[in-house]
Amino acid sequence: MATQARRGPYFCGIDAAMDVVAGKWKSLILWELDHYGVRRFAELRRGLPGVSEKMLIQHLREMEEDGLVHREVYREVPPKVEYSLTEHGVSLNAALASLGAWGTERIRRIGAEKVSAGVAETSQS
Repeated sequence: MATQARRGPYFCGIDAAMDVVAGKWKSLILWELDHYGVRRFAELRRGLPGVSEKMLIQHLREMEEDGLVHREVYREVPPKVEYSLTEHGVSLNAALASLGAWGTERIRRIGAEKVSAGVAETSQS
């Protein structure tokens, strides 16, 4: 089931940007691929505790349609598929860096827990 690429109309640039990162897991997929580089599907799923297989597949397909993620299929047995960021995905991740810094400061300021690979940490650690 193919989805139609999102093409606006948009109110502003933030609206257009949020259109491609909307969804609980997309920004985390961007971070995971930026932080670790090329990842196989199972590696992405392990790196994102709580994501369902269906949701990860859906987000990866949308991100591929939006030109953020490259999907490389290797014709071998067993089949191998790898995901990586495109230049467009790298530039989006760079644009999100200041938002991430703001969020890190918020975690510290409110004393929230920070989850790391399925393990909760307090902001004081």
